[in-house]
Amino acid sequence: MDTNAEKKNLIYRLDGRPPFSIAFPLGLQHVLAMFTSNLAPCFILAGIVGLDEPGRIIMVQCAMFISGATTFFQLYPIALFGKKSKLPRIGAELPIVMGTAFAFVPTSITIGKAYGLPGVLGGALVGSLVEFVMGFTIRPLKKFFPPLIIGAVLIAIGINLLKAGTGYWAGGVGSADYGSPQNMLLGLLVFVTVVLCQRFGKGMVQVSALLTGILVGYVVAFFMGTLNFSALFDASWFAVPIPFRFGYEFHPDAILSFAALYVVSGLETIGNTSGITVAAFDREATIEETSGAILADSFGSMIASVFNTLPNTAFGQNAGLVAMTKVVNKFTIATGAATLVLAGFVPKVGALFTIMPNPVLGGAIIGVFAMITINGIKLIAKAGFSQRNITVLSVTFALGMGLATGPEALISQLPSIVRYVMKDSVVAVCVIGIIMNIIFPPDGASTAVIEVG
Repeated sequence: MDTNAEKKNLIYRLDGRPPFSIAFPLGLQHVLAMFTSNLAPCFILAGIVGLDEPGRIIMVQCAMFISGATTFFQLYPIALFGKKSKLPRIGAELPIVMGTAFAFVPTSITIGKAYGLPGVLGGALVGSLVEFVMGFTIRPLKKFFPPLIIGAVLIAIGINLLKAGTGYWAGGVGSADYGSPQNMLLGLLVFVTVVLCQRFGKGMVQVSALLTGILVGYVVAFFMGTLNFSALFDASWFAVPIPFRFGYEFHPDAILSFAALYVVSGLETIGNTSGITVAAFDREATIEETSGAILADSFGSMIASVFNTLPNTAFGQNAGLVAMTKVVNKFTIATGAATLVLAGFVPKVGALFTIMPNPVLGGAIIGVFAMITINGIKLIAKAGFSQRNITVLSVTFALGMGLATGPEALISQLPSIVRYVMKDSVVAVCVIGIIMNIIFPPDGASTAVIEVG
């Protein structure tokens, strides 16, 4: 029979059930590390499409429910074709924590402005099929997406998000007090708190720096008189997440845009999967684990669209937490996933976050957006700055960022399919980067393994 010491050490093994008193705090640590980042994309999109307060609560409630459920898929895979089948399972059977993907936010904003939330959900639903196919064919496809291209896409995502982050810091574009000293000071206070926690905090304080910054922001906003608790008081204590609440519209340009980003999301999942296996088990991820992780990513995103929220992906900060603590036990991570699922049935939890003042949100997440850009730079640096890589990047950014963010007249005369790609700089960088990678075949230096930042 296991001794108490042996039971405690189960947290460093994939299987087994350590004592709940040990497992739960460690699982909750994962929730704290990703909670704010998991919900922030919903806040941003809800503001863009003009979603009312009850609608925001529904979206946030579903985001918590789906991220917890999809994490369970990663921990305990689903064998669609039977356990003895050689076809991939949905899930990697690794300690991967899932959450709402920031990578889709810039494109969701573009589509949301054009077609509203139904257009976003419809594009995300159909586009997820691309990543599903990717999960079955990852071995031959992997060579087309070196770190150089993924790095360029991450830079484009980060730059787009920084603009959104500063807008929220100033109070939200279009608000009556946009850019007021009060808003700027509140956002700055939250930002500084996050930085100080990351610099001087230890353990849970450092891991939950974003949450700490937001809590400080709430307290200060309360004394400033900018918190409105009506939505919190009106929200019920219990409600079952209901699918298909906002409807769907299917537009070719929206579907193509999301399809391109699902490729990027799948490759980020590859990186996080390898990061976990290298750090925790001192080995590369197997093809079965990688394929399963991508399929769970796709399946979770599909369900997320059904349940009124944005696509899911493997969260890098949680992969980093696994690497730091070496805690890989599935039951331990599952306690955190169960917490997220249960929170999805309590609308008051979602309401507590939907009343967050815009400057608090902006001050908290702008550092996350900058980190996305930095991770892109790190990937490009890993690939190296050979003449071939410089040429690929130059053309990619010149056309992807230059034309897509330039005057409408530059692309208005282009064929429809090209306009679809070029009107979103993130998608444009992704597509042009892939084409340039094919035209200029990569050398050995630009095919390095994608790793977690």
